[in-house]
Amino acid sequence: MPVSSFSRPRARLLAALLLGAVALSGCSALQRNKPYPPQERFASGETFSRLFDAPPAAVCRSARLALLSQGYLVTVNDAALVEGKKNFQPDVGSHIEMVIRVVCVPDGDGAISMAFAAAVQETYTVRRVSNSASVGVGSVGSLSVPFGETSEGLTRVGSQTIQLGEFYDRLFTLIKSYLAMDSVPAAAAPTPTP
Repeated sequence: MPVSSFSRPRARLLAALLLGAVALSGCSALQRNKPYPPQERFASGETFSRLFDAPPAAVCRSARLALLSQGYLVTVNDAALVEGKKNFQPDVGSHIEMVIRVVCVPDGDGAISMAFAAAVQETYTVRRVSNSASVGVGSVGSLSVPFGETSEGLTRVGSQTIQLGEFYDRLFTLIKSYLAMDSVPAAAAPTPTP
């Protein structure tokens, strides 16, 4: 069967579109497999840890109080680990969840502790999805009809460990203040007057 002159341009257009789609899919595959260098440098310093003059259970108890005082929901609470979560919404389309973990370990005989803290910030965006229904019609094919409803969901777009030394300085200072309040003997506390 001879090919008409009308179908040759369509065939070329179809071939060009197919080549373009293959090239784009190859580029996106390369982008996904892009090698990143190691992000960790293992620098020495005290950004994520501090020494406290108290046993680990007391330090973790003070860390729990520090997180609660800032509006964190404490999800893990034991003598060696405290974890808290807090949600933020900086604008209408964004949502941030901060997770802070504090691990308390003995240093030496157990009277001194080392507290390690790490904060991870998860960033989400609100995505709206239109709901539609598909109906199969024998000779025509499938037909998609919108409902008129949209649903919203959060899609995670980023996750980052907080690296700022000032952030951890403020956290450890707050833990230290609760530790100081916890070490005050009950007898030394003022008694309320009736």
